[in-house]
Formats: sequence, structure tokens, C-alpha cells
Amino acid sequence: MVNSRAFDDSRRNGLGRGVQRVWFAGRPQARSRSWVHGYLVRLAWTDIAVVAIAITIAQVARFGTDSASVPNGAIAAPAALVSLILGIAWVAALRAFHTLDRRVVGAGSTEYSRIVTACLSVFGVLAMLDLLFRLNIARGFLALALPIGTFGLLFSRWAWRQRLNRQRTQAQNLEHVLVVGEPRSALPLVQRLINQPGLGYRVVGICLPAHSGPRESVPVGENEVPVFGTFDDVCQSVTASGATTVAVTSAEALGHTAMQTLSWDLEGLDVDMVVSPGVTDVAGPRMMLRPVAGLPLLHIDKPRYEGANRFRKAIVDRVGSMLVLLALAPVLVTVAIAIKLDTKGPVFYRATRVGINNSPFEMWKFRSMVQNADSQKDNLRGLNEGSGVLFKMRDDPRITRVGAFIRRYSIDELPQLFNVLGGTMSLVGPRPPLPDEVERYDGRVARRMLVKPGMTGLWQVSGRSDLSWEESVRLDLSYVENWSIMQDALILWKTVRAVVAKDGAY
Repeated sequence: MVNSRAFDDSRRNGLGRGVQRVWFAGRPQARSRSWVHGYLVRLAWTDIAVVAIAITIAQVARFGTDSASVPNGAIAAPAALVSLILGIAWVAALRAFHTLDRRVVGAGSTEYSRIVTACLSVFGVLAMLDLLFRLNIARGFLALALPIGTFGLLFSRWAWRQRLNRQRTQAQNLEHVLVVGEPRSALPLVQRLINQPGLGYRVVGICLPAHSGPRESVPVGENEVPVFGTFDDVCQSVTASGATTVAVTSAEALGHTAMQTLSWDLEGLDVDMVVSPGVTDVAGPRMMLRPVAGLPLLHIDKPRYEGANRFRKAIVDRVGSMLVLLALAPVLVTVAIAIKLDTKGPVFYRATRVGINNSPFEMWKFRSMVQNADSQKDNLRGLNEGSGVLFKMRDDPRITRVGAFIRRYSIDELPQLFNVLGGTMSLVGPRPPLPDEVERYDGRVARRMLVKPGMTGLWQVSGRSDLSWEESVRLDLSYVENWSIMQDALILWKTVRAVVAKDGAY
């Protein structure tokens, strides 16, 4: 292991930086990005295959099995030729919208958003050309190809992600990260990367400022992260640690000139450099880099909760809740009968929660506890396993037999669909808090109330009841700061998986 003590010894012995560079060059380098190229190639070929299959299915369904030479549109072009042109344009659109950008593939919602945008764009352009030049291309053909291809592309990317995540949990296909920064900014980043291996980053070491003093390693939770010198030793530390990415968390401590020099030095090492802006849980389209007087300034827009975004979210909520209620009507009736036969009391439990802009509302749930369970809470305070303002117990004696089952699979939450239909809740949003919780919120936590609470959210797909109060708040604030329709779709999909797996439910 190379650390700050080794660097100090070499300086005291008069070896100088030139000799250090030779010594490090002799070290075996573990850096490898071969998996990235292979992964992107597989994605590219999968995209082509999905587009071809979607267009073939649409062509056969619209024109029949012997459809290659069937004339299509006013120009009477063979159907096979129209399909070929559409396929080329579709694949070109996927490339034009950078759906294979290695910075976005494998994690986050940006990859999915770009795919949807590319698909809608190519068909939008085709529709305009059809209208302007009166091509009269068969609309049934396009109406089939678009949804089949779009969902096929999304599913294929999701399937590749699952495979990549499994490999990452086995310590394969990881970016090796060397963190550079002050302990107060570097250690939280290290902790997050360690806690979330699915992100694809493995912390291999850290460089601390000289005034931190020589040390072998720094403790981060239950882990010990090796120290690879100071800010002056970053390039040598990259070689020694086998890092593929350098994450700078204290740009102000390094200074503008040192940052520029470091970026130039890392170019020759084929190492990525990322810089933390110092703003927590703000990302996506709200952030834009604006060069001013030669300095890159990060412009952060205000969160946009009004206008078209809120209208689209409201439409998705109302239509989605109505469709789910109709589909699950037999389940709701069956659960209601089971609750009535199991214990005395009402079928539904109505509790006061606080919604958008601190407006109280009645939240509906299936009753999963005995009657008057709220009055027994004070007697159970000593057994509370929650943190912060949360009250939760893994083995709550107030839960009924039917209640234990419906809570395990989150069936007790289904009546909240009526809240969504009525507009007091959303399908996706922050956790709906109790009034006494809101009374103890500070100014930072109160930002959760800027959007409607949701039946599910980041907190639901990230551990549910296993989360601490601090982590639950962080996830809710992250959602509030960055919410989008695509993010909502991903959370809904992950919610289904979390419910089926019973992750963190009690």
C-alpha cells in the first residue's frame, strides 16, 4: 500500500518527484475499462435487433406475411423499403440523442429518458413529413412499431442493467475511484459509494490535504480506506491505486490552477475526473455549466413544481389510479371481507396526514391493527425502533393476523388510490407525514411539503421500514429537488419489485 508516509520518506531521502514517478511507473496497473467498450457494443447491437423486430412485427401485422413488395403510401414504395428507411432513421435517432453515452448508461433515469425522447422524435418527424408531403404512410404500421419498439428498447436496457448490477455486486465491471478532498467533504461521498455498490464505483483510496497529517488509512463506517498521499500526489496515487476515476470533493482547497493542471495530467493517464459541486442531492436538468470569464460556473435553476410538469403529473395520477382501482377491485373486496371476519372494527383506517403546502387531509388505509391502536402508542414508546420523529416496531403487538399479511405485501396501502384519485396524494412522492412530525420539522425538512405526498417514493424502493429517519429525509428531499415523469415511472416499477420481494416491510 502506498500512503503519505511513503511519499514523505522519499522526500527526506532526497529522491525528488522525478524518482517517485519512476518508482510508481514500475507498479502493476489494475486499471481496465475494457468492459465499458464491450458493454456499449452489446447495447448497440441489442438496439438494432429490437428496432428490427418491432418493425418486422408491425409490417407483418399490417400488411401480412407476404408484405415485402406491398406498396405503401402515396409514392407506392415497397413496404420493405419503408421499413428499412424507418429502421435506419430510428437507430440514427438513438445515436443522435446519445443513448450510448457511457456517462449515463447503467444507472439513473437519464438513459431511459433519452431513449423515449429519441423514439418520439423520430416518429414525430416522420409524422410531419407525412403531413407536409402527403406520403400517406400506413398509420397502423407506425402505431404498432412505435410502442413495440419503445417498450422493447426500454426493457432491453433494463435487462442489461440487471446483468450489470449482478456483476457489480460480485466486484466486476467497477470504476475504481480515488477520492481527493478535505475529510468533511470526501468521507460522506466515500460512505455513499460504499453503501450503494450497484452504482458501479469502488473506492480504492483517498488523497487528503497535507495539514491532515500522515496516516495509513481513514475509517469510514466499518471500512478502512487507504490514504494515498496528499493533494500534491494525485497523479502518482492514480498509478499506485489503479484508479479509473478521480473524484474531487474540495475544488476550492486545490485552487483553480491546480485543478486545471490536474485535469491535464489525468488526460495522459486515461482517467476520468469528476468534481463535486458541493450541492447535495441536486442533479438533472436543474444544473447547467456556464463559462463566465473563463471560469466554469454551475447554474442551478429553481425546482419547477408548477405549470406543465404539475399538469402532466396530475393526469398520470388520476388516470393511473383509476385504472389500478378497476384492475384490483376483486382484491380490494376480498381484503375488506377478510378484515371484517378477522377482528371487530371498521374495514378502513383513516388517519390525518399533512399534504402539499402543509394542508391536512384524511389518508385511507386498510385497517391492519386492533381498534384504538393509536391510544396504545404511548405505552409502547420504550420499544420504539425508529429514529428521529419516526415510530416503528418490527414486532408490533397491535397488528392483527390479516394485518400482518397485508402489511407484508403493502396491500394495506391500496385504499390510498382513492386519495390519489381525489387529488390529495400522488402515486409517487415523499412519505405522507403525521401532523406531530411536521411540527418538529426544521426549514430543510419542510421542503418535503412542496409536492404532494405519494403512495410510494424513493424511500419505498430503498429499504422502506429499514431506513433511518435521516436517510428517509435525504431520499425525500432528493426526490423533491429532482422529480420528473421518467423518475416517477422508474420508482413505480421498482416499487412493484420491492413489494414482491417484501423488502423492509413490517
